[in-house]
Amino acid sequence: MHEPNRRELLTGAFTAGAGSLLISRADAQTAEAPRRDRKIKLGVVGNGGRGGWITNLFAQDGGYTIHAVADYHQEVADRCGDAHGVERSRRYSGLSGYKRLLESGIEAVALETPPYFFPEHALAAAKAGLHVYMAKPVAVDVPGCRQIEAAARLATASRRVFLVDYQMPTDAANIEVVKQVRAGAIGRLEVLNSYYLASPFRDPPLEPTIEERLISLIWVNDIAIGGGYHVNACIHAVDAAMWAAGAVPVAAMGVSRAGRVDPHGDSHDIFALTFEFGDGLILQHRGKHITDMAGGGDFCGCTIHGQRGNAWISYAAKATLVSGDGAYKAEVPNLYEMGARRNIAAFYKCVTEGDCANSSVRHALDSCLTTILGREAGRRRARITMQQLIREDRRLEVNLKGLRSG
Repeated sequence: MHEPNRRELLTGAFTAGAGSLLISRADAQTAEAPRRDRKIKLGVVGNGGRGGWITNLFAQDGGYTIHAVADYHQEVADRCGDAHGVERSRRYSGLSGYKRLLESGIEAVALETPPYFFPEHALAAAKAGLHVYMAKPVAVDVPGCRQIEAAARLATASRRVFLVDYQMPTDAANIEVVKQVRAGAIGRLEVLNSYYLASPFRDPPLEPTIEERLISLIWVNDIAIGGGYHVNACIHAVDAAMWAAGAVPVAAMGVSRAGRVDPHGDSHDIFALTFEFGDGLILQHRGKHITDMAGGGDFCGCTIHGQRGNAWISYAAKATLVSGDGAYKAEVPNLYEMGARRNIAAFYKCVTEGDCANSSVRHALDSCLTTILGREAGRRRARITMQQLIREDRRLEVNLKGLRSG
């Protein structure tokens, strides 16, 4: 299979002078529950925290049979397998366990591992002719994004579904606000402000191998394994801002630092970043992933300021819009779960109806590249253009020495 080079990346999305790129959000609809006329044989790779949780949602949907599971840790695969009646012969472990899962007779695979492994797993699944459902971020570096695009292209050419699970653009209130913003309800957009404020993940001392960093989201602390806090978590808020703008930033600058107590991974967790769009629009992002002793809780969303009003879209709380022509306000309920349920239902509908437009891939790649751009700008304390990031084509490597193959 041909793997695109730097100049071909993302179907020419970042050619010189291209300016803003409109993001396809045809998938951003509240999915009605499709009829479950048949069961899809599903395999799940990554059965820990979110992986085990989302396996439960697939099972509860009614349109899937959990046919096989795979996790680096055998005990994690067994725990998930026990919960869903998966035969022991179809519970795989080790680094190569996913390969046996892909050959186990499944029709579709859900990928829920640390993001470093996504490009390899997604491309293998596409080559195996499987439908792919995967978490974000889709990669940790530019070469990984290219590999994901290659996998999605192959899936589309093979009439297979490839869906990336973002929750915020599935919510009806958020969709309505963005629709009104795009229609000019608040006039020309001038500045966006995105926020992701949360506590850090556990970050224990490094060991001779990364084995124990592959559990409990510890890997978010490690740039090469999980992309770091900005790419893994802040991506929700940055993606929302890009959705509202209908464009991809052309450059980023800012500063970042590590503020959590006794860090061992190399990820920064405090971010003050400014993204520039081709038409002059500015996105200011604030990220904080250190303990809030006041108990403020997590906070994720984006304010949108236009010449004639402003709006707010969020991961929790409310979506609002206020202008001289009136106001709109609606709750955004339980998005973490309901967004995933809607995407699982949409995946079933696409698979059973043969809808292989795979429009979620475009914005998943755009937001992944944008947060990689922001991560690098903050770490270098410099202004970096998207073209520069693409040209650098820097691959992050993880030391897999000492890990079990299978």
